Amino acid sequence: MANTSREQPLPDVILIIDDEPQIRRVVRNSLVDVAKRVSEAGSAADGIDAAAAEQPALIILDLGLPDRDGLEVCRDLRSFTSVPIIVLSARHSDREKERLLDAGADDYVTKPFSTVELKARVRAQLRRAMARSSGDRHDSIVVVDGLVIDLVGRTVKRAGVEVHLTPTEWNLLRVFIAHDGQTLTHAQLFTAVWGSAAGDAQQYLRVYIGQLRRKLEVDPVRPRLIRTEPAVGYRFELGE
Repeated sequence: MANTSREQPLPDVILIIDDEPQIRRVVRNSLVDVAKRVSEAGSAADGIDAAAAEQPALIILDLGLPDRDGLEVCRDLRSFTSVPIIVLSARHSDREKERLLDAGADDYVTKPFSTVELKARVRAQLRRAMARSSGDRHDSIVVVDGLVIDLVGRTVKRAGVEVHLTPTEWNLLRVFIAHDGQTLTHAQLFTAVWGSAAGDAQQYLRVYIGQLRRKLEVDPVRPRLIRTEPAVGYRFELGE
């Protein structure tokens, strides 16, 4: 049974690629109890070399590096590693965020950022990576916020009472659980659920996300499970 308090072993190395020493210091200090060591690189070239040599469990990548475009660096990293990549960005272009996620980034945090939020995002990505490497992304039963979700039986219950989901709502929930903690763009979700990126992805999703929240969230107005990433997509949070 999935348990939000489950302990996970500390990874050996997390790599931060950022040209600002003060940012690297803040990130390193915030992750002292998340990894055994936080390795640092101040440029794209050094970061790619460090990623190849140290094989970190997770990479935090600054988008505004002086020697190369962050999107290119993300693609280069994805050519030889599948570990989670969290992008740090001072830029606010929603299209740019979509392009990064489509290029292989798993999540992004906008500067200035909360160290509490960054730490939570890092832990969520490490959970996903550990489950994926063990070949067991999730147990067949997921328990969160009073919900009992049976991934095999395709049922959702709250206090023993079944919550009826339509086939589309169930498929959307299944995709969310499979990508716990990962920001998914509208196009990624639309393709995963409807099998195509054609059509108005935002409008379709707005309707079905609203329905799913009303059925699953304790407070649909202040959702805790299905988080909105404005103009980009959504993120599902099982929690710690």
